[in-house]
Amino acid sequence: MVNVIIGGEEVNGVTYTAARKTSKVTVTHGKWVRQVLEGDSIIFDDEDADGLIIPYNDALVISLLVHDTNVRRVLIDLGSSVNIILLRVVNEVQVNDRIIQKARSLPGFDNSSVIMKGEIILATFAKCVIKDTKFQVVDADMAYNIILGRPWIHDMDAVSSTLHQVIKFLSHWGIRQIRRDQWAS
Repeated sequence: MVNVIIGGEEVNGVTYTAARKTSKVTVTHGKWVRQVLEGDSIIFDDEDADGLIIPYNDALVISLLVHDTNVRRVLIDLGSSVNIILLRVVNEVQVNDRIIQKARSLPGFDNSSVIMKGEIILATFAKCVIKDTKFQVVDADMAYNIILGRPWIHDMDAVSSTLHQVIKFLSHWGIRQIRRDQWAS
């Protein structure tokens, strides 16, 4: 089982090999983020936690529409540098012919690793926001069907709160949110 993924093909658009060769990386996204947040601010308050069964110490687990299929047990993981989908889920969605074969190792925080079967790009539908999402496909036993890491979270311009068990993001229609599936976590 891989608990946290710390590797990946690329981080912030820079391949792992290039990142090792480069001593400095300049990030220029700050201005764009400030412009987006001027009109709408994402905040969390006590109302976001209404309906939670207390006490809890749950991970943020949601349901998400992926390639026209409602997938439950989707973990939002800020510690993961890649998005992961189980081979079993790819087969159930009937898109296994779209897997791009790439045999690589995905290391976890405890130096264990899982060999990925390849990668696949699938559409994710989150409250009217559609994103083509690159997933690393693994054939492993995991507690979750999908792990959405920083690539998806950043692509969605999302902010998550495990305390409030919700993920919020900006859209053309204002701030949208996906609430937790607490029974699944």
